[in-house]
Amino acid sequence: MVQAVSTNRVEAGSPFPRAIREALYAGAISFGLFVLLVGLKTDQNIRNELIIVQRWGLLAIFVVLTMIGRFIHVAFVGPALEERKRMKGKAVPVIAAEPSYLRKNLINLSIVGLFLYPVAIVLLFGFQGSLKWVDNFGIQILIYVMLAWGLNIVVGLAGLLDLGYVAFYAVGAYSYALLGTEFGWSFWILLPAAGAMAAFWGVILGFPVLRLRGDYLAIVTLAFGEIIRLVLINWREVTNGSAGISGIPKVSFFGLISFNVSDDNYIAKVFDIAQSGAYYKIFLYYLILLLALLTAFVTIRLRRMPVGRAWEALREDEIACRSLGINTTTTKLTAFATGAMFGGFAGSFFAARQGFVSPESFIFLESAIILAIVVLGGMGSLPGIAVAALVMIGGTEILREMQFLKMIFGPDFTPELYRMLLFGMAMVIVMIWKPRGFVGSREPTAFLHKRKAVAGSFTKEGHG
Repeated sequence: MVQAVSTNRVEAGSPFPRAIREALYAGAISFGLFVLLVGLKTDQNIRNELIIVQRWGLLAIFVVLTMIGRFIHVAFVGPALEERKRMKGKAVPVIAAEPSYLRKNLINLSIVGLFLYPVAIVLLFGFQGSLKWVDNFGIQILIYVMLAWGLNIVVGLAGLLDLGYVAFYAVGAYSYALLGTEFGWSFWILLPAAGAMAAFWGVILGFPVLRLRGDYLAIVTLAFGEIIRLVLINWREVTNGSAGISGIPKVSFFGLISFNVSDDNYIAKVFDIAQSGAYYKIFLYYLILLLALLTAFVTIRLRRMPVGRAWEALREDEIACRSLGINTTTTKLTAFATGAMFGGFAGSFFAARQGFVSPESFIFLESAIILAIVVLGGMGSLPGIAVAALVMIGGTEILREMQFLKMIFGPDFTPELYRMLLFGMAMVIVMIWKPRGFVGSREPTAFLHKRKAVAGSFTKEGHG
């Protein structure tokens, strides 16, 4: 009897047999999923006949990687997460000063690094060589950071699942494109106008969904995003349909310095320096960086105000929020309008940066990517969302450049075809490892900093 009990304890304490079994199951499932997608490929021979190319080596690599990942998760990651959950239930001393101080230093250091990034890139690669790094790995990531921070107000703070956020992005872009090309207005006038227009449409979306929540709210917002996209396609007299709008004017430095070579106040002529397209990219980088920091500043300030606390109360429990006398109608509308406004700002900047807009840039996939950034980063966490945008957008851009993978997987391997597959696998791993995101935090803005014991006399009926 004692021997049986000790054997059971050993089996329960050793996760390796179960990890091996789960790895074999995962290998079999991955083989079934990838055998047609990876193992076999259609091609044409010299006589233009359709043939099937067998790639069993590449299939074996995918299966082995899946088995290794499953084994590591069951043997090491899973027990570690269970141990962490058990430790959370125990009483531990609360020390709030050190993490807060460290976090502030990291944030300040990150902001300084963002301002110095173009300077470092120009010193390393020169003006012409820095175009790709400043544009793709700087401006592109900061656009998604700003969009995700705007959506974070709706999803992370107010708890309203919005799948049509790209609609406000499109409204801001087309507002700037139409008014800029037709009337020749300055970017600095059209930037707040685009934000106001997007906020107006955010209120228009908010009214029909006041009584909805959860999946029903998500479906309506998804439909709103598709309605905006279809309007842009079919209203050809105004939006030029699928052909889009081109010739959008560039941003100038308040009219004092221009970035058009033909203008008299072109930056190279004003400062008597060599002509380069990198000047405009660097200017746009600092512009979107300031807009993103403005979004973060406004979000932090609003979160500490009564409206921000009302958003958090709505997120936690709408019924309790109403019972406290909070006007949920105003709370929802302000959340939609504020989040949409920052989406409009980002859209107007996108139109100025591209010089061309079309409905193809505002599909549902864009909303899904922005929402994924918010969820992976941690709903309500601005630093976590910034890290998630850096990983997701920067990671996809890096995968485009990873041509050296052809040396590993063969000359027929194209990173672009497997970019989304690797991207999806990485998202699944992150959500298993960190279910609440990179920097998951649901702490309210108003809470007790010091944990205190409550006497039994205060917990009797009528006292709490």
